[in-house]
Amino acid sequence: MYTSNAMPTEPTVAASATRTYAWVVFALMFCLLLSDYMSRQAINALFPILKVQWQMSDTQLGSLSGVVPLAVGILTLPFSIVADRWGRVKSIAVMVALWSLATLGCAVASNYHEMFIARIFVGIGEAAYGSVGIAMLMSVFPKHLRSTIAGGFTSAAAFGSVLGVSLSGLIATHFGWRWSMGMMSIFGFVLVIIYCLLVTEKRLAHANPDNTGGTPMYGEIKLTPRALLSGLFPARSVLCAYIGCALQIFIQGTLFVWLPSYLNRYWGMPVSKASLVAAGLVLVSGMGQLLCGVLTDRISGDSLVRRWNMAICYCLLLGVLLEIAFRLPQGNLQLALLVPAVFFLASSFGTCSAIVAGATSPAIHSSAFATMTLFNNILGLAAGPFLTGVFADSVGLQVALRWLPFAAILPFAAYLLGRWLYLAESRRA
Repeated sequence: MYTSNAMPTEPTVAASATRTYAWVVFALMFCLLLSDYMSRQAINALFPILKVQWQMSDTQLGSLSGVVPLAVGILTLPFSIVADRWGRVKSIAVMVALWSLATLGCAVASNYHEMFIARIFVGIGEAAYGSVGIAMLMSVFPKHLRSTIAGGFTSAAAFGSVLGVSLSGLIATHFGWRWSMGMMSIFGFVLVIIYCLLVTEKRLAHANPDNTGGTPMYGEIKLTPRALLSGLFPARSVLCAYIGCALQIFIQGTLFVWLPSYLNRYWGMPVSKASLVAAGLVLVSGMGQLLCGVLTDRISGDSLVRRWNMAICYCLLLGVLLEIAFRLPQGNLQLALLVPAVFFLASSFGTCSAIVAGATSPAIHSSAFATMTLFNNILGLAAGPFLTGVFADSVGLQVALRWLPFAAILPFAAYLLGRWLYLAESRRA
């Protein structure tokens, strides 16, 4: 298992400038992830318009949305491996330029097939940004801030999703749907220009608290496939972190997809209001992802055991609050309990990211976080909504969601096992 005991140096003028630069990079990477998810989700607000204008079926509309995460899930790991070898800075610039250009392609598409091809390229461009971006941020911040940085960075996905849908609908209403996609594209191009001006491999190397030499670290380690696999799974406890995080994302993905339908069917909300309430809950989830990462760093410090403890506590709170909320009758009290429940939906992502980062070599962090993304997409975001839909076809959506809190038992068990294995591995080390 990879370990490093290097600690940040005492504050100096140079160190202060380095910390400032690190936060500038964080802000820029956060905005790029906003652009990522705005470009990805903006099309969802255009479905009613496209359905009428192009006479599209619901299956075709769904494919325009679903092809992006499909491309991301397939390509995230190989693209992240390439980024670890070729250089993260250059890779991210190419990614952002590609998804922005592809989003512009969506704006000028004249039929379903052209739009579908453009959406494939949106997914190709976005495939590895999350994993490579978080690896880059881990390289410029000290280890005791890893949960904060991971949680804060990835919370942009929730905020970007809500912004993308809401702004897209607003722009389409006033200027037409093509301008919706065009504005998302322009936002991405502006950001990538700023990124290229501010972020270089050399400046990142100087900002790295564990790289006293100030030389770029990419490409230093050339691993065989077998050695890379061993590096991505250095211990059984790390596998538990991958699986536990994905199983908790299973619950998040399910609620994000099915909450609007639940509110519409069983609360009697109009579709527009149900979508608005669900969007508000998505924002609460994003805030929880950010704040739980901060709390984990404050409590855990450099202790991985405490990080495991925090993941266990977050998962327990999620399961208990969801169980209580879905057992209550529809009304304000149920909504009042759903708010704190969704706050903990992605609460352990930052914690698990810090665990994975601490166990793997910095040279393959992009690949390690891509592995997390792969697990999260397959076991979480893909499996959760699908299996819940199958269950709902048999017993109804309301009953299916009442059983959803019991799914928290699985990540809870994975975190308990991971903690036990980590202690055993530490004793043997």
